[in-house]
This record gives sequence, structure tokens and C-alpha cells, in this order.
Amino acid sequence: MCGVAGIVSTSPPDPGHVREMCRLIAHRGPDGEGYHVDAHAALGMRRLAIIDVAGGDQPVYNEDGTVAAVFNGEIYNFVELRDRLIARGHRFTTGSDTEVLVHLYEDHGEDLVEHLRGMFAFAIWDAARRRLLLARDRVGKKPLYYRQAGASLAFASELKALVADPSVSRELDPVALHHYLTYQYVPAPWSIYLGIRKLPPGHLLVWQDGEARLRRYWKLDFTPRPVGSEREAAERARQLLLDATRVRMVSERPLGAFLSGGIDSSAVVAAMARLSDRPVKTFCIGFDDQRYDERSYAASVARRYGTDHHEFVVVGSSALEVLPTVARHFDEPFADSSAIPSFFVAELSRRHVTVVLNGDGGDECFGGYRRYAFMKRVGRMQPPERLRGLLDRIGSALAQADTTPRLRRVGRGIRLLGETPQHRYASLMSHFSDEGKNALYTEAQHERVAGIDSNDLIRHVFDTSAADEDVNRLMDVDVNTYLPGDLLVKVDITTMAHSLEARSPFLDHHLMEWAAGLPGGWKVDGQVTKALLKKAMVPWLPSELLHRPKAGFGVPLADWLRCELRPLAYDLLTDHTARARGLFRPDVVRGLLQDHSEGRDRSNLLWSLLQFELWQRTCAEQSWDTACAVSQPAQGHCG
Repeated sequence: MCGVAGIVSTSPPDPGHVREMCRLIAHRGPDGEGYHVDAHAALGMRRLAIIDVAGGDQPVYNEDGTVAAVFNGEIYNFVELRDRLIARGHRFTTGSDTEVLVHLYEDHGEDLVEHLRGMFAFAIWDAARRRLLLARDRVGKKPLYYRQAGASLAFASELKALVADPSVSRELDPVALHHYLTYQYVPAPWSIYLGIRKLPPGHLLVWQDGEARLRRYWKLDFTPRPVGSEREAAERARQLLLDATRVRMVSERPLGAFLSGGIDSSAVVAAMARLSDRPVKTFCIGFDDQRYDERSYAASVARRYGTDHHEFVVVGSSALEVLPTVARHFDEPFADSSAIPSFFVAELSRRHVTVVLNGDGGDECFGGYRRYAFMKRVGRMQPPERLRGLLDRIGSALAQADTTPRLRRVGRGIRLLGETPQHRYASLMSHFSDEGKNALYTEAQHERVAGIDSNDLIRHVFDTSAADEDVNRLMDVDVNTYLPGDLLVKVDITTMAHSLEARSPFLDHHLMEWAAGLPGGWKVDGQVTKALLKKAMVPWLPSELLHRPKAGFGVPLADWLRCELRPLAYDLLTDHTARARGLFRPDVVRGLLQDHSEGRDRSNLLWSLLQFELWQRTCAEQSWDTACAVSQPAQGHCG
């Protein structure tokens, strides 16, 4: 696991700049560094040593030194690939997984990615052809950013390494901001900076003599496939999960697991316990608010498998303290509030281990989100045209009313009934609605994003999916949007901030490809989500865990924004610096703050605005005011 960076050009690149890029991402690889420099390429990396700790330094080279590679990630089938390549006459000088890349490239060119089982972002420089190959893993576990300027191309694992170049403009991309407010993350291929792009999951970029081309090499196929009985499928799910877990337990450094108390992380811990001859180290985050605390469920799994269990409780004051640090690590606005507990559980885990396994991807493979059940319940219901306007007005009134959260949810549901399935799901996944953004934007910002519809990103995947059932179409959407844009970014950034490697058995592409072809009714059965996985886990997990409602990895955000974080939110969102940006109408921002203080939940909207402003000050402008960062919790007016 590492951080990578580099520059290729038709003229000699500056190796000193690549060294500075690597210095800025040293947290991704504190164990060493390595560089390759020639007339047209400068490649660098920072290493977190996991495999072949003693001898696996990078860059790695082919036999004659004409092909070099730097690599971030893990290739889980590297032993099998290495044996095959040796049989074909290739010579290896290390025992690392990285070295298979240069030899696979010699045999297969850019098609080498078809042979890889793992998570990765890598760069291969072919000096003889003056060709750079950049690749990102199938689902987007590992990040890769790039910037093309004339005949040069620069790349890095994190944005901070690219914007360190003084010649790079830090100009905000207004379309990226527009999408961010909808989804709470900046979706690929955009980055928050104009001119810098994300390499999308499952894509390659080939640069040669100043020209670049991009192509997609993998997409999860949801075409229905023949299946046996549900009993056979449950057994197959266990087998695939065990195999995916087994290959992810190869490590020369201490290894453990995140254990949230949900089915997915618990299933991974159960698989690890079956494969290990010693107690698994498990790590759990809780809250002092019982509504969000799942430690008791995690503890029940820990007891069942005799794990070496560790816990940490997050409170609002601790969240306040780490906000600037978290914003600096993300490099662009990111408003999934579960990044806060993710940051703390990574910090806790790193005190004990270097590698953790987690349950990411279980929901997207087996249908775990409650929104899937809602969408299945309403189906393709389409009320007559004359009723749609009425439903929209009634639903909007209830959703915005000063009433209970439950009634607001009912209002939102009524409003969604009047939409097509793809529009309905896009609305469910939106935070700021189109109307909300229209009210928020200044006239200048309106003009910058005129004609741009963020919901098209979801609707396009829904409409082009090979699935024949809406439940599977929704999972196709999430695998292409929410999973790589939100969940995987959150885990990568928060773990690598602490030099911790995270591995995800449910995101093994063999398991994902098998699960994608299963009937949607086996995944969401009425109101039961993840139905097949729950059946598969009956022999492994306590029944009370299998049958409890899904809780998610939420935080008491609404309460924090009325108490510990309230002064910070007011300070950052209403001061002269924020108003002077000319992006948002100050009266609308103040209205959201006031609404929330008076009991109407605007926490998700405020959190999006707050994270944007934190990004501006900590990353884009690097002008964070220390006094503001340590604003004291409100006294006497929490609630």
C-alpha cells in the first residue's frame, strides 16, 4: 500500500517537483520512498510495507530496465501470476506483488489489468515507447488524479500533490460544486479543481508523446444468469466470502478488522475467525448517544468468536477538534458525516495493526439499503398526470413543514410517488434538491451551471443497466456512483491518513460478478433487505443481529450542529470570507441555520455547506484561522 506520483512529458520533467509531491503524501507510505527519472518521466512513490517488507521497494523494473512501475494497492493473486510468469521465462528480483505488473505488461500490454485480482492504482512507464499507462481498479478502491497541461501529464494518489505545483490554478470547478451539493461528494471524473480530473474506476489512461486516451476496461454486469436454489446460493455466498477473505489475510504486518455490529463487517470477522489460528483483532466506534451506538451488537460477535476487541466512543467535542484535520486529508469537499467515526476507528486500529478488513460492498452486492425496499414497494407506480402536481405540492408541504421527522419522511415519500423510477431514485440520493440549489445560488453561480442536471448521472446508469429488475438496477447505480464516490473515498482517505491499509472482501470482483446475476427478489424480499446474505449467515452470526433493522454508520449530526458545532457553523458560514465568495445567498444560508436551531432538521444541508467552507480554508486557500478551529461549544442554548 503506497502513494504514487509522477510527471511525464515530451521535455525533461522536474524530479524535484515529484519529490515534493511524494513528501505531501508521505502519510500513505511512511516506510520508504523510491524514484525513477529519465529524459521524459519522473515517477515517485511512498511505501507502506505489507508484502515483502524487506525487499519490496519501488519502483520495480523488467529485466532490461526499460519498463518501470509504481503501485498503490494489493494484488491478491500475485503468487499465482508470478508462478505463471516465471514459467514463461520472466526473472524476478523481489518477492513483492508489485513486480508482477511490469512482467504482465511485457506479455499483455494494457490488457494486463484483466489478469489482476485486487485493489490498485498504478503507473507503468515504457521508456522504449515513451508511453505511460495509468490504471485504477475495477470498483475504485484506490484513487488516482491527473492533470494534462500541453504535452505533459502529472498524476498522484491525492489532490494535494497536484495542486502543490505553483503553476496549477486552484480555481473552483463550478460543475463539480454543483454535483457535490447534490451528492455530498465530487463524482468522477470531476475534481473540485478546474483542470484536474479523477481517473474513474475500471478505467485506463494511456499517454504517449503528449497525447492521452482514456478507456473503460470493466463494468459490473447485472445481466440475469441461471442459478440453482436459494439454499445452494447461500452456500456459494459463504464459499466466495471465505475465499475473498482468505486472500486478503496475506500480510507480513499485524492484521485486524473493523467491526461495526452490522451484518457485513460481522460476516467478514466470522470468516476471518474460521481462517485464523489466533484471535482476530477487532475495532469498533460508539457514541454517547444510544440512538447511534451499536457497540452491543459488535460485542456480541466479538464474544462469539473470542476476538481481541477494542472500542472508542466519539463525542461532539472530539469531532470538533478533528474537523480541520479531516478536511485537509480529503483535499476536496466531502460531506458524508460518517467520515468522523471512520477517522477515529482508523486511528484506534493503527495503534494495534497495519492492515484491516472491513464489510464495504455488502449492501451493493446483496441489496442492503432500506431505499431498495422502498423503491421495490412503490415499484413502477405512475399516478395519472393530473395527480402528479397535487402529490408534489402535498409532499413538499409536509417535507418542509415544522413537524416530526417521521411526517417529513412521509411527505418526501408522497412527493416521490409522482416521479418515474429513475427520477425517484435520483431524488432519494440527492441532498440539496434542484429547488434547494436554485434558492441557494447567487445569480453568478446560476449562470455558471446553467443547463447542468446532477441527477443525469444516476438516471444514465439506471437507463443503461443490463439488469431486468429495478432492485438490481438500483445496485448497478450505486456501484457506479455512491460506492466509489462516497464510501470508498471515505475509507481510503481516513485509513491512509493513519498509514493503515483497508481491504474489502465483499468487493472481490469474483464475488461481485456472481452476486450481480442473482435475482433481485433474493436480495430484497418484501421489506427484508439482504435476504440471501442473511440466510447464508445463519450458521455464522447471532439471530438477533441478523433480524434487527439496518442502522447504518450514522452520527448524531443534528444534535452536534445545535450544540458543540453550532458556533463553528455560524462563524464559518456567515462571516465576511464566506459571503465574499459570491456563490451562495447569505440570507438563505442564515435561514438554514435558523431553521435548524429552531428544531427543523437541516443538518445534512448545513454539513455540506460547512465541509465546503472548511475545504476552502484548509485546502484551497490554506488560510485556516486557528481561533475559529477551536471555537468553544455553545453554552446554554444546545438543543
